[in-house]
Amino acid sequence: MSHPPFQPVARSFCFLGTRAFRNKQINTSLQLHPCSDGSAGPQPGCTCPLPSPLPSAGRIPGAAGRRRSAAGLRSGAPGRRGELRSSSSSSSSSVSCFSSFSSSSAAGRCGGSRGGSGPQRAPVPPPPPWTAAGAARSWEGMPQTLTSTSMFTPCSFSPHLHTAKEDEQGGLIFQDGNLTSASLDALIQHLIPTTDYYPEKAYIFTFLLSSRLFIEPHELLSRVCHKCIEQQRLDDPVLDKARIRKFGPKILQLLTEWTETFPYDFQEERMIGHLKDMIHRIAPCDEAYWKKMNQLLQTLNQKLATLSHGQEGIVKISAAVSDKLVAFKSKPPSIQREILSVCSDPYTLAQQLTHVELERLSHIGPEEFVQAFVHKDPLDGTKPCFSEQKKTSNLEAYVKWFNRLCYLVATEICMPAKKKQRAQVIEFFIDVARECFNIGNFNSLMAIISGMNMSPVSRLKKTWSKVKTAKFFILEHQMDPTGNFYNYRTALRGAAHRSLTAHSNREKIVIPFFSLLIKDIYFLNEGCANRLPNGHVNFEKFLELAKQVGEFITWKQVECPFEQDANIIHYLHTAPIFTEDGLYLASYESESPENQTEKDRWKSLRSTILGKT
Repeated sequence: MSHPPFQPVARSFCFLGTRAFRNKQINTSLQLHPCSDGSAGPQPGCTCPLPSPLPSAGRIPGAAGRRRSAAGLRSGAPGRRGELRSSSSSSSSSVSCFSSFSSSSAAGRCGGSRGGSGPQRAPVPPPPPWTAAGAARSWEGMPQTLTSTSMFTPCSFSPHLHTAKEDEQGGLIFQDGNLTSASLDALIQHLIPTTDYYPEKAYIFTFLLSSRLFIEPHELLSRVCHKCIEQQRLDDPVLDKARIRKFGPKILQLLTEWTETFPYDFQEERMIGHLKDMIHRIAPCDEAYWKKMNQLLQTLNQKLATLSHGQEGIVKISAAVSDKLVAFKSKPPSIQREILSVCSDPYTLAQQLTHVELERLSHIGPEEFVQAFVHKDPLDGTKPCFSEQKKTSNLEAYVKWFNRLCYLVATEICMPAKKKQRAQVIEFFIDVARECFNIGNFNSLMAIISGMNMSPVSRLKKTWSKVKTAKFFILEHQMDPTGNFYNYRTALRGAAHRSLTAHSNREKIVIPFFSLLIKDIYFLNEGCANRLPNGHVNFEKFLELAKQVGEFITWKQVECPFEQDANIIHYLHTAPIFTEDGLYLASYESESPENQTEKDRWKSLRSTILGKT
C-alpha cells in the first residue's frame, strides 16, 4: 500500500533534530515545573505567572528552515482526507489554518520548557474514566443547557456563564461579567437549582471538577441535598406538589449531569444513598420520578461496569507484561516475534496505536487531573481531600503505556543482529510516526520519537548511517521542545480546528502529547492559589482548568473509526521488552563500545546479565 509524502505543518523548528542530540542521555523523568532542580515541584519563592496566549505561527526562521523546505518533503501532493498538512503555495499561506487560533497554555504562562523526550514518570496515581455529558433532555420544564463541545473549545471557554456585572451578588464576585471568586458556601448555593433557576452547564462542570480540592464529593452531595430539603420544604408533612413539580425535573437533571460527567464519584455507597434519598422525597409528587430514577441508576451501573471491565483488562495486560520483561540472553531471534512479522504496513500500525490510545483515554475521568495534584486545604485543619486514596490509577496507567511504547520501539530496533535489518526497523517506525502525525495521534508520535532517541538506539552510528533521516528530522521538528513545544502546540491547534469542522470520526481524532498536558495542568495548579487572601475560592483559576480538561474530554470521546486488528493489538500489549540495561547490552553487542566508559559498562552488563566475564 503506497502512501502520500509527508506534509509537515509549515511552522516548525527542530525537535531532537541533530546528530549531536543522539549522543546525549535522554531525560527519562517527567520534570513538572520550569524552575525545578530535578524534583517535581517548584522551588521556594517561585512566582510563575499565569500563562499568556501563544504567539502566532510564522515562517521557519533562518537557513535551517529553508534547507528543510528544499528537502522535497513539502511536495503538496494530495494525501488522505483529513491529514494535517501544509498548503503548497507558500509558507505564509500554509500556516493560516493554524495561526488563526490562539490558545493559552498553563505551561506557557509559567515559562520555561522541559524536553521530557524520554519515557515519562507519572506525576501521581490515577483513577477512573469519564464519558460524554449526554444528549439534551426534553423533560417538561427542563432548561436546555449547552453541550460540552460548545462550551469547551480549543480557543475559548464558555462566554455563557453569567450576564455582565461587576460587583458582588449573593456572595459571588463578578468582573466583566465573569464569576471570579466566591466563598465555598456561595458556590455550593449557586449549584443548587430552584423552581425558577438552573445553573449553566459550564458552571456545573467547572464547580464539580474543582470542588474536590476543598470538599469530598459525598460531602458536597450531602450539603446539596440538605439545602434542597430546606429550601423546598421536603420535610413538611404535606408537600407543595405544584412547587415540587417545578423543582423535581431540575434536581434530576443536575444529578444526571453529575453521574454522566463524574461517574466514578458514585462508586461510593454514600453517593448512591444521597441520590436515592433525594428522589424518594420528590417521587410522591409525580410517579414519573420513580421511572427516571431507575433509568438514571441503570445507566450509571452500566457505565461503571464498562469502566470497571476496561480497568481490569488494563491491569491484566500490565501484569502479563511485567512477567515477560526480557533479561538479555544473547541475541536469539526466537526471543520474540519482530514487529515487521506482525504488521509491515506503517499506516495500519498507526491506526492500531490510535485504537490503543483512545481505548486507554476513555477510562480517564476529568477529576483525575485535579486529584493528581490534591493538596491540603489551608482552611481545613484536619486532612486533605482524598486522604484515603489518590484516585488517579487510569492516568498513571496511560503514562505507563507511553513508557512501554518507548521501550518497545527501542527493543525492536536493538534486537536484529544485522545493521541492515536494524535500519529497516528504524525507517519503518519513522513511517509509523509520520502516519500518527497525519492521524492526529501526537502521543504515539512522541513515544516513537522518544524510543528512537534513547541512548542505546542513538549510539548505533553505523546503523543510522544506513537510514534515510530526512523524514525523521521533520518529525523531530514537530515535537521540538523549543519555545515550550511551540511547534507541537501549533500543530495541535490545527488538529483541534480540523476536529471542530470535521464531518467524520477520522477527522475528529486529536490525541495530545499526554505528559505535556499533565505539565500544563500542573503549572496552572501550582502557579495560582486555590484561595484568595480573603478566603474566597479562586474561581477564575478553575475556569481555566475546566477549559483545558474540557478540551481533553471532548477529544477522548471520539470513537476510533479504524478496524481493529486483535493480533496487532495483542502484540503491542504483550510483546516482551528489554529493560534499560538489556537495551544497552543489546546495543553494545550490535555495535562495539567506542570509549572506555562504554567498554566498562559493557563488561559489567555481560557479567550481571549474561554471567560472562
